[in-house]
Amino acid sequence: MESKEEPLRTGTLWSLLMDSPTFSHFIETNAESLDMPAFSVFITDLCRQRGEPPERVIRRSGIERSFGHQLFRGTRNPSRDTVLLLAFGFQADIELAQTLLKYARCGQLYPRVRRDALISFCLFHRYDLIQTQNLLAEKGMVLLGGDRTR
Repeated sequence: MESKEEPLRTGTLWSLLMDSPTFSHFIETNAESLDMPAFSVFITDLCRQRGEPPERVIRRSGIERSFGHQLFRGTRNPSRDTVLLLAFGFQADIELAQTLLKYARCGQLYPRVRRDALISFCLFHRYDLIQTQNLLAEKGMVLLGGDRTR
């Protein structure tokens, strides 16, 4: 009986990448460790694991319904803010929010960025989306899903 190996840690992958004689060599020898499921697959599986219908997550996230379903089907890709809105829809903690951002291939929350720090604070303290948006507005920061011009 063959056991499935543990996935390589990110730090190990970095070392292997930097130590590889060529990029092709790195890809060939580490192909299995580089595969991540599509964001749509990840969020659909997450709903299934939690026994929660996507419709409820979409509603709590404040994302427009048809767009939300396109995200779950994989016909649309989310922006970073959309992923964060979904994190609130999933009632995520920081760890899950970071994982959602990773699977969406978006930059993770970074505490040196004030807006990211505020969002992280809200996730940690289990604020809902409305409370978070109110705090963002109170601090003069762009709302989640809001205008990107500052």
